[in-house]
Amino acid sequence: MKKYLSAVLIAGLAVGMQQVQAQNTSPAPHKVVKKASAKKAASTHKHATPTDDDEKEPDTSASSSTEFHCELGNKLTIYRTAGDDQHIALRWKQRLLQMIRVDTSTGANRFENRKVGLVWIGIPAKGMLLDSKKGQQLANECKTTQ
Repeated sequence: MKKYLSAVLIAGLAVGMQQVQAQNTSPAPHKVVKKASAKKAASTHKHATPTDDDEKEPDTSASSSTEFHCELGNKLTIYRTAGDDQHIALRWKQRLLQMIRVDTSTGANRFENRKVGLVWIGIPAKGMLLDSKKGQQLANECKTTQ
């Protein structure tokens, strides 16, 4: 009886192994590429796109400035022009850059310069400067002197 059960068990394992091997050698199914939904396509238009304006040094003569003091002794200055809430100028490490507003779902003020890779995120209490190309923070806990 034991020999009979052993033979049945071995035969069952052999059939199972053949089925597994057959599944592994079958051709891979074709991947179906879906088109981007209209919602996703619309969301890509909300992001700032690199333009020639990203390279020009902005005119800050008619702007009001706000100085920020950040962790580790970092400083930066934000220049805003009255009536234009879509752009700011940002002075960081002796460089003045044009930044363009990017819509957010949280209500935070987010400005980007895609050409250089800088991102300024400001909330009423503080702000932070990020380098999107390197994936790191440049300045954190930035607060006004007021």
